[in-house]
Amino acid sequence: MVLYHKPVKRKPTGGRKKPFSQKKKRHFGRFPTETKVASEAESDVRKKIRVRGGGIKIKLYYAKYANVLLPDTGEFKKVRILSVSENKANREFKRKQVITRGAIILTELGEAKVTSRPGQDGVVNAILIKETKAE
Repeated sequence: MVLYHKPVKRKPTGGRKKPFSQKKKRHFGRFPTETKVASEAESDVRKKIRVRGGGIKIKLYYAKYANVLLPDTGEFKKVRILSVSENKANREFKRKQVITRGAIILTELGEAKVTSRPGQDGVVNAILIKETKAE
């Protein structure tokens, strides 16, 4: 099933609008990829799709690891994602453990803010915000 972006059928006055054109393939959309935190048994699950113009998008469905930038040293570390602690895109995403751009995730190093778009880039990149003390 595809997602079709339909025009509004009524005018502000309540009158009916006639469709300006037929449905076209270029008007189709896709359902959003809700990238979730992978459990212990799962690993990263990706899928390649062809998009309009012949390009490729890599959709990430389950994420186990994130590339976290350490601001003080300027280097990246691959660390395990523990959970989603905050997501301003939608308050339900924290409960469902969905990772989007701008979400705050809890990693082994501490809290990090996601800077990539996992549903379209196929990878979770983040910047470390708050470091937890190693014991």
